[in-house]
Amino acid sequence: MTVTIRRVLCVLPLLLVAVVAVRQREVLAEGLGLVTTARWPWLLAAAGVTCLTWPAAACTRQGAVLERLPGRRLLAAQFAAGAANHLLPTGLGASAVNLRFMTVCGLSPARSSAALALYLLAECVGRVGLLGALLLAFPDALPFGSLLPDEAPVGPFLVAGAALVLVLGALAAVRRVRTVVAGFLRTALGEARSVHARPARALALWGGALAFPALQAGVLVLVGRAFGLAVPSAHLAVAYLAATVAVALVPTPGGIGSVEAALVVALAAAGGAAAVATAVVLVFRLLTVWLPLLPGALTLAALVRMKVI
Repeated sequence: MTVTIRRVLCVLPLLLVAVVAVRQREVLAEGLGLVTTARWPWLLAAAGVTCLTWPAAACTRQGAVLERLPGRRLLAAQFAAGAANHLLPTGLGASAVNLRFMTVCGLSPARSSAALALYLLAECVGRVGLLGALLLAFPDALPFGSLLPDEAPVGPFLVAGAALVLVLGALAAVRRVRTVVAGFLRTALGEARSVHARPARALALWGGALAFPALQAGVLVLVGRAFGLAVPSAHLAVAYLAATVAVALVPTPGGIGSVEAALVVALAAAGGAAAVATAVVLVFRLLTVWLPLLPGALTLAALVRMKVI
């Protein structure tokens, strides 16, 4: 039974890639067609910067744990996690891959979960902090007023907030749930203190958390230059960070669909022509999502077969 399940897991990523590619075939074909109209030196530079995002993610993962993880396997796991993240709802694929990887490396499930929570917190703080710093330096980079409706629908947000409070209150009333949550928080806080007691680990954690969104924003800037998008580089970076923060809670695999729409709107609001902004976003997603998807799925299948995850 275990061998059968492992064989299915080896094939499953490739099947998911095929399903996603068929569903998004028009976007994929349009993106490939636009590549031929761009200036290649800028696109090659963008591809090179894209390759640096996986070492940045690996650096952050290593910074979240005290034990030294095997470097090559850690890097391969991040490449595979990127593919899994685009095949499952946002964050679930990468989280599952990294939880399994850390468990195989000898960490207990509780410590692996704590390390994952610390990574997610650092990634969120790094992205939002970088956006805030850029907005302070370039306050006119993105006119947020033009992106918001005149009358925001407050009702749905109030209902969702009330429902969340009720669910959390019901869970808090269950003693077993309180015990599990309290134990997890103790483990997570202990791991965070231990990691920050070692400067090398803290530097890896927060340095990688800042480097990853900065590199992704750099890719968008380079693709914008490849198409001659008339938007300053800092404004492009702000548009990317604002769009990705806005769609972070949208439960789509890898943000496929939602990220593209948000980026086009943000680039147009920053002053770019709509047609050029659309081309930039399509090629940006081609470089960061579609081209690495198949080799990432193959890497994921190989890691499952090798029992690394």
